[in-house]
Formats: sequence, C-alpha cells, structure tokens
Amino acid sequence: MTPAEIIYQRRIAVLEHAQRTGNVAETCRVFGISRTRYYAWKRRADAYGLAALVPKARRAPQMPSATPTHVVERLLTLAVLEPTIGCRQYADQLGDQGFSIAKSTVQRVLVAHGLGRRRERLARAAAIAAATTGLVTEAAREDEPFGFCLATGGPGELVCLDSFYVGHLKGVGKVYQLTAIDVFTRWAFVAIVLGPVTGAHTVGFVDQLLRHYRRQGVTVRAVLSDNGPEYKATAFRAHLVRKGLRHERIPARSPNHNAVCERFHATILQECWRPAFHRRRFTSIRQLQAEVDAWLATYHRKRRNHGDYMAGRTPHEILDKHKRNKAA
Repeated sequence: MTPAEIIYQRRIAVLEHAQRTGNVAETCRVFGISRTRYYAWKRRADAYGLAALVPKARRAPQMPSATPTHVVERLLTLAVLEPTIGCRQYADQLGDQGFSIAKSTVQRVLVAHGLGRRRERLARAAAIAAATTGLVTEAAREDEPFGFCLATGGPGELVCLDSFYVGHLKGVGKVYQLTAIDVFTRWAFVAIVLGPVTGAHTVGFVDQLLRHYRRQGVTVRAVLSDNGPEYKATAFRAHLVRKGLRHERIPARSPNHNAVCERFHATILQECWRPAFHRRRFTSIRQLQAEVDAWLATYHRKRRNHGDYMAGRTPHEILDKHKRNKAA
C-alpha cells in the first residue's frame, strides 16, 4: 500500500466515524485532527466524491545542486541515439562535451525517465523511429505509448476547449480564462470571465468563438473538452446540439488528451500574464481582455512555434497555406 492510499483510507475512516457516531468533536479527538480539517475533507467529498480525498501528487522540487536541465536533455538525447551503451560511457561522452557528471547520477536520471534498462532505451528509440519514419520494429510494438497527439485533416474539424484560472486580482475578483484552440492551425481564441465558470459562461463563449473563427474563414464542426461542470452542464450540451457541433470529452483524469490547450496555457502564463502583472495593475476584465488580445495578435502572426507539429510556423502561416491549397 502506497503512502497516498494510507492517507486516503484514514480520511475515509474519519468521515465514516463521524457519520456513525454523529459527533464531530469526538471524532476529531479520536483521530487527532482539528474540526477545520474535518470539514474541509467533508466539503471536498460532498462536492466531488470520495475519490477527491486522494492526495494529489506533488512536483519534485528543483534543488540548487540538481543536475541542470540542459545536461539532462543532452543525456536523454544520447540515451535514444545510442541506447546500447552504459552509464559510464554516457558520462564519458558528456564529459567530452564539457559537462562533468557522475555515472551514478547518469543512472539515476535514466531511471527517473524510464530509461534505466537497455531494453527500455531500445524500445524508446524504436518508438521514436516508428513515429518519425514509419519503421515499426518488435521493440516499438512492445513499448508502451509515451505520448499523446491530436491531429485533424483541416481547420475547424476539432477545436479544443478548456478553462484556466488566471488568479484572484485585487479589485477585480477571481479571473478565469476560457480557451479555444483549433487543432489543425493552433489558432487560439481567449475570453476573460469572472469566476466561478458556469454553463452560462461556456454557452456565451461558444457563440463568441464561432463568430471569431467564421471571420477567419473557418467553420467549426466539433469541440473537445474535459469533464468540468461547465462543460457537462445541460445548457452547454443543448447549445452545442442547436449549433450542430459534435461534442467529445476526454477520459477522466487524463489532461494529456487535451494537450493542445494545456501546452497553450503554459505558454500564455509565461509569455503574457506573468510579464503583464509585473508591468501594470489591472482593475477590470476589459483591461485583461485587451491585454490578451494584443498578445494573441503576436502569437498568431509573429511568434514561431518550434514544436514537432508546428516546426517553426505560425498559426497564420498554416491557415493561409491551407486556404491557398484549397483554392488551387
């Protein structure tokens, strides 16, 4: 049993004891917790179910003495380019490139990334070859999927939707960002709303994004979303039916199936919101909307995306090329 399972079972036992005895104060004395902690657990369980009491995994802290990220990336590249050698030779090759790293550190990094064994490195190299060249080997068939990619045949065939918590701004309130991204072109549309986000917000957002994409010459046919209450609302689903849009939802607890939006949120946080909050103080969502609209103009036409799919192109370049090919 893992530590997370032990904590989860204890929280369940606390709630069951309080329900059985009907005395919250006695339950807190028996289990050695405060009533504030008990009611926090109870509210979470009532709102989201008992599964919400499972502790969330925390990201490992970045220690000052940790191996630099660029050295780790060099090591992982070597691991798939030369998967049959061992950690001593990886350390030697990194040393020839000017990076001092111990063989024990090499092995620890490889294990952390699922590449500690030679067969794991061979399987990963074969899977990369299958994804890039189409060559499928036995090692590639045996390897588990290591990523998830969305792909469509044209603009508007699938638009990803998601909600992003911007922050609680003084004088404004809890600010959320509703995001829509076309999978084919990566053309994004963003609306700023005051939370909490409800089905009424998403219904209005759908109307806005349809008008926005129509102005770009794109007809939206389907949308993809997670299982948030704003996207499961009856009003939202009925509105999609009236608009003739197909609604697809990702599996529960699988944000990687909506990776297009998740990656965009990381980009807009680092390149738009954090610099903006250091430059000025916002007093209304209208100012926030103007800020993100100005950033999106650069994102669509000037900022080059160097991901595997975009390959240094901008969303405007992909959309413009598709229109020219279609006209021809």
